[in-house]
Amino acid sequence: MASNNRATQINKVIKVSGKYYKPAEPRTDHSVLEHLLFACCLENSTYDDAIRVFETLSQDYFDWNEVRVTSIRELAERMKSLNDPKSSATRLKRVLQSLFESHYSFDLEPMRKQNIGQAVKQLEKYKGASSFVVAYVTQNALGGHSIPVNRGLLQAMLSVGVISESEAAKNAVPGLERAVPKTRGFETGSLLHQLGVELHRSPYGPTIRKLLLEIDPKCKDRLPKRPSKKVEPKKPAPPKAEAEPKKTEKTKTTKKAPAAKASTKAPAKKTPKKAAAAKPAKPAKKKEVAKKAAASKSKPKKKPAKKKTAKKTTKSSSKTKKKAAKKTLAKRKPR
Repeated sequence: MASNNRATQINKVIKVSGKYYKPAEPRTDHSVLEHLLFACCLENSTYDDAIRVFETLSQDYFDWNEVRVTSIRELAERMKSLNDPKSSATRLKRVLQSLFESHYSFDLEPMRKQNIGQAVKQLEKYKGASSFVVAYVTQNALGGHSIPVNRGLLQAMLSVGVISESEAAKNAVPGLERAVPKTRGFETGSLLHQLGVELHRSPYGPTIRKLLLEIDPKCKDRLPKRPSKKVEPKKPAPPKAEAEPKKTEKTKTTKKAPAAKASTKAPAKKTPKKAAAAKPAKPAKKKEVAKKAAASKSKPKKKPAKKKTAKKTTKSSSKTKKKAAKKTLAKRKPR
């Protein structure tokens, strides 16, 4: 977009925002640290809510070091009146932790004496300090010309056609400070901030749609749209109910199947044991056959012993016969 067209479009956004919102009052009594912490609460929330939360934090806690050591969950409960309390609590705690690690104190007043460029670079180094926080501190504490831009304002500028998607990804609105004089910086910044908060809080509401269409009647297609309801039929409830009984039937059959398999596999497990027990019996038979063969081979060697016994028996029988004959002869002599 050309610079002239961008400037005219930005001025139109400011003019229409002035019809719906009133500029906030600057807080001149805050120190640099208080401006920094107040900006952490103000981003994406209204001025009244941010002031209320900031006062409760400063009154309920002894000092900012006690806030630093408090959990994010407890801080979010104390900051629940904001639009996004969890992200605000995270941002606040990270900034305090980064300050403590960098300076071991919470005094940032020496930044007022520094060059604005040097002070901005120092602010950007603190963890948790977003571009909105840095711009707010630069405008309200350091006296620089910088307009803070929150998330909703980026979306509004994109819908109206002031910036492109690539510029919105960088969290910047080029030419905004040029189109607004420094004397009206805080007033214009507060109006644009309220516009962004309205879009962030209710992006589909009639108020923000009417405001954006008044700025650019051709931006209807670029307005935030609700998610389509066609995604819901992808997971209808009735098909799930029908699918569940099928799963139960499958589970029933699968439960029965293991029992049958177990019954069939039970004898199969025994048969390998029997086979394993029967296999070692074969070598035993072979050993018996070998022993028998050895015994049969050894028997012929013992045959002569049998013959000797036979001879002995024959000799003994002959002796008995001779004795019997002598007896008979002895008996016959007296005759």
